[in-house]
Amino acid sequence: MLYHEKRLKKKGFDLVIGVDEAGRGPLAGPVVAAAVALKTHRFKNRIDDSKKLSHKQRENAFLEIIDNSIFGLGIVEEGQIDSINIFEASRLAMQKAVDSLIDKVIFDEYSNNAFVLADGNMRLNFPYPYLSLINGESKSQSIAAASILAKVTRDRIMSVYDKIYPEYGFLKHKGYSTKLHRKTISEIGLSKIHRKTFSCV
Repeated sequence: MLYHEKRLKKKGFDLVIGVDEAGRGPLAGPVVAAAVALKTHRFKNRIDDSKKLSHKQRENAFLEIIDNSIFGLGIVEEGQIDSINIFEASRLAMQKAVDSLIDKVIFDEYSNNAFVLADGNMRLNFPYPYLSLINGESKSQSIAAASILAKVTRDRIMSVYDKIYPEYGFLKHKGYSTKLHRKTISEIGLSKIHRKTFSCV
């Protein structure tokens, strides 16, 4: 999972950034992206596609990534998702995440020597070279780390919403289109955090 990072380092890029998003599919809540520039590639915890990890594995890896990286987060709320569509919202969240990371290193000499590895087939808009990788979480450790930060951050946001709207069970399904979630919507209607342009909603 380090092929792209090693290749880019050999080409002279000092800052290799992996970026990924979480929450494109749910019926409720924000889409969250994370951008990660790793300071080391040796981890005690498993760094892999967040979907392949258990909740406990993600939480443990999250803490280790935070301690061993420069990172940025980008969040786009459900209202804006409805306004611009989920694809554009995901792209905007990823761009926000990269901008947030770059802001942390703007005075460092390598801030102008960055390369972005982005998950999926996304055209991004920032002044840095980038490469989009289909299934990037399984091909790049930097993207895998970003997928973990994005997933854990979004899950924590949905856990807060579960306390505000306990009747929807967000703690269990995190806003995804489960049978229970759809049944609850049909019975009591929508909350303020539901994406009203999604077909199931």
